[in-house]
Amino acid sequence: MSSIVTQQGILHYETMGRGQPLILLHGWINSWDVWRDSMIALANGGQYRVYALDFWGFGESAKGNGSSAPSFRIASYVEMVKQFMDSLGIQESPLLGHSMGGTVALQFALNYPERTRRVAVVGSPVVGTSLNLFLKMAGIGRIAELVWRYPRVFEPMMHSVTRLTMHILLAGDSERVREMIFRDWQQTTFDSFFRSISDLKRTDLRSELQQLNMPTLGIYGLKDNIVSPSNADILRERVQSSEVSLMHHSRHFPMTDEPDKFLSTLDGFLRSEEYRNNGHGRRTPAG
Repeated sequence: MSSIVTQQGILHYETMGRGQPLILLHGWINSWDVWRDSMIALANGGQYRVYALDFWGFGESAKGNGSSAPSFRIASYVEMVKQFMDSLGIQESPLLGHSMGGTVALQFALNYPERTRRVAVVGSPVVGTSLNLFLKMAGIGRIAELVWRYPRVFEPMMHSVTRLTMHILLAGDSERVREMIFRDWQQTTFDSFFRSISDLKRTDLRSELQQLNMPTLGIYGLKDNIVSPSNADILRERVQSSEVSLMHHSRHFPMTDEPDKFLSTLDGFLRSEEYRNNGHGRRTPAG
């Protein structure tokens, strides 16, 4: 287990492999562990040193206390990734994000294009209105205010409602996915739970996407009931250098539902010959 200390608290991450850096970002109420199998496969290829981060408020990273606590918003997670790269001396890297992590990756690429080699998103909302109705309801500020104001009354109630809803939403997923989600959920505070999904619900990157000038990949499961796969159309239409892969047998976790196809698609994207890496996280034209 590895970590760095930031002003907003501990930032936990896991790393495997040797080679050029590759940064992986998890989704809402998840942790770095969603990438475990993908990390092993990518690291065993011998080309990448893979880093999987826990966002503040999730996994083993800081949950927040005091005036310097993280805000659990997309913008703060973008800066978290930058702090991580600065701390480890990573000048530039591809970014791969699942669900909310992909939204963070896209925003990072827009804010810091010089530090983003290429970006890939998996089941990620480009616009918050594409979220499942339950997730949008979880982002309603009035519900969060009730929980914060009367925690003894509403926290047990929200805990029960959330557990029941997750059982319903994940009914079609594998036992492995369900176990992972329920485990990671236990490490999530109500503060990070509400604030992150509330901010994600308000996200709309459509007007900015045309500014992306690096290779961009979107992977979406056609059976996804958490984030609408229609986001793939937005990427295809608005990002000039984009490619999209639709996984016909996948829900919200293509890396688990169709691991071989997922890894093959990702590997092809990362290995494309548009750029060759010089071994230091920099980008140089192929020649």
